Amino acid sequence: MKVRIIDIHGHIGRVVADRKEFIDVTNLIAKMDLWGIDITCVLPLSEHPEGGYLECNTEDVINACSKYPDRLIPFCLIDPRYLNSPVTDFKPLLREYKIRGCKGLGELLPKMDFDDIRCINLYRQAGEIGFPVLFDMNDSEYGYGLRDSYGLPKLENALKSCSETIFIGHGPTFWSEVSADVSKSERLGYPVGQIKGVGAVVRLMRNYKNLWVDISAHSGYNALTRDISFTADFINEFQDRVLFGTDSCNRSDVNKVYPNVDFIRKLREEKIVDDEIIEKIEWKNCTRLLNLENS
Repeated sequence: MKVRIIDIHGHIGRVVADRKEFIDVTNLIAKMDLWGIDITCVLPLSEHPEGGYLECNTEDVINACSKYPDRLIPFCLIDPRYLNSPVTDFKPLLREYKIRGCKGLGELLPKMDFDDIRCINLYRQAGEIGFPVLFDMNDSEYGYGLRDSYGLPKLENALKSCSETIFIGHGPTFWSEVSADVSKSERLGYPVGQIKGVGAVVRLMRNYKNLWVDISAHSGYNALTRDISFTADFINEFQDRVLFGTDSCNRSDVNKVYPNVDFIRKLREEKIVDDEIIEKIEWKNCTRLLNLENS
């Protein structure tokens, strides 16, 4: 399987705040062509009320991806609060989505504690089906994103409790915790400056092989560009569990060079890490994770 880049984190849908930014499948393919992306995983959002800012559900994603089966891979989304029970059986729906081509669960971003018993129930069943879980973490009181405390103990509980489930980390609170020195306001945004000590993300990745990372959006980009010495060490150490992504949510992004795409190019041009490792981030890790060789 020879590809240049797989984007683990793509979107389509209508942006509620600015209706002109509607991303249809044609626009998504145009962005991929411009940025040199061969394959994109398309993530629904609006099964969560918190994800309603981008109107696109699992059925929308499956239908859109069917138009470009060689370029687009659907993910599915289920709200852990469905039926509001810690023992809801999600497997029939997960199996159906798998049969219809979905390769993972996400983008999971309800405003819930990361280790809420209803979330744990969904994580475990996703793992049983063979789906990785791509989540957004934001410890804000309102808005979207799973919540966790300093040091990410709730994520750690889920990693322990759902050891057969692969988690893909994403979002401001998650990425802020690459540093051991992070303020409350920084956990909700994009810290700057040198990364100090061993943050929770590094500690958890060392201790739990079922934690991967998605370097998309400003959160991932910021974490890996704010301290270039950390960048090289982090990527070298966790080279087999780092995934390229964009998280482009706007139609107008097609008119610019996306920073996450520019970042992956600079890694190679400036020889920050070896080319073989960059290829893992660009496509080999995702191919292995989603079993695309046999698709």
